[in-house]
Amino acid sequence: MKLLFATSIVPTTSVGSGYEIANRAILDGLCRAGVDVTVVGFSWPGRPVADPDRTMVLGEIDVRTDTAPWPVRLKWLARAISSGTTFSSSKLLEVSADQLRQALHQHGPFDGVILNSVQFAGAFEQVFADWPSIYLAHNVEHVSARENASSLTGYKAALFRREARLLQDLERRLCARARFVFTLAPEDLKSLGPGAEGGAYLPLVSRQDPEPPSPRQASYDAAVIGTWTWQPNFIGLRWFLDEVVPHLPPELTVQIAGSVPNGISSNHPGIRFVGRVPDATAFLRGGRVVPLFSRAGTGVQLKTIETFELGLPAVATTASLRGVEARPGNCHVTDDPRAFAAAMIGIARRSAPDLDGRDFHARQRAALDDALARGLRSLACKRTRIAA
Repeated sequence: MKLLFATSIVPTTSVGSGYEIANRAILDGLCRAGVDVTVVGFSWPGRPVADPDRTMVLGEIDVRTDTAPWPVRLKWLARAISSGTTFSSSKLLEVSADQLRQALHQHGPFDGVILNSVQFAGAFEQVFADWPSIYLAHNVEHVSARENASSLTGYKAALFRREARLLQDLERRLCARARFVFTLAPEDLKSLGPGAEGGAYLPLVSRQDPEPPSPRQASYDAAVIGTWTWQPNFIGLRWFLDEVVPHLPPELTVQIAGSVPNGISSNHPGIRFVGRVPDATAFLRGGRVVPLFSRAGTGVQLKTIETFELGLPAVATTASLRGVEARPGNCHVTDDPRAFAAAMIGIARRSAPDLDGRDFHARQRAALDDALARGLRSLACKRTRIAA
């Protein structure tokens, strides 16, 4: 089976974000299933493409809103309004539908397309409208947009309300056309609506081969890492700083890695914002406990998966466990901020032991392969080769 994997950003040699880690895990699973996959999308500026022989690059683009200059943001907004599309999809309209069709024709024919998340699929909806498709929803984007709107005010809230309205209609159309729907968390199938009934969720892995447990020396009590400029993650960080940190003793040390919006700080003497770190695994292994405090959004928390694969002790909110069927024994779960802080203190002071994360990884990967096989069977039942 020859499939097209249509995505906003193609895989590169440097894997950093949760979106990139998820894509790598899914593409690896498709290869294990014997699928001939060609990827199409845009690349990050200056980053080498991971598999150039199987990748169609439409151009370079940086899709991050928080670092984009205001003229670029205004261009995206004007394009979204004039075309009636979402702000997130408008960023990708750097090539025309005819240019995309021409590129696909040169690399086809294909037996179908995997529409990887809503952004690229929304930007070029009509190109793929008649293709046999699988829709892969990393998140239920209209739910996330609605949550973002409720946490903001003014024009930002209005923009997210517009985004939520358009995204809900778009996601329903993509699900209705698809022969199968994948999500990254089981509850997301229901949130997507009727078109997702009968789909499956994909349990993910964050690495190919986890290492066995090894001795480590913790340098701080708690290790926190994430992309905090993404609004759902920021909501969790705000909850942690406002609701949990006040219950932590002053001597407990917490290092927070990742991009943080301007103006974010804490008066707790043990809190330290360290920015981007060169090695996320080494950073996490430097802490006695990993707090996982998602409070919004949909999809899976890849840092939860990575923490469990490393076998590290953790304290997690319920939302942080989306897409995880069986949590390890050294993970404490609570949504109460005082209890969350108490669990962090207890684990840090008694130096809870690590577990062997290879067992968790093996279960996740086996379940991922089973789910992919189910979706591929649905696509193969009515195979119609598309020559773009």
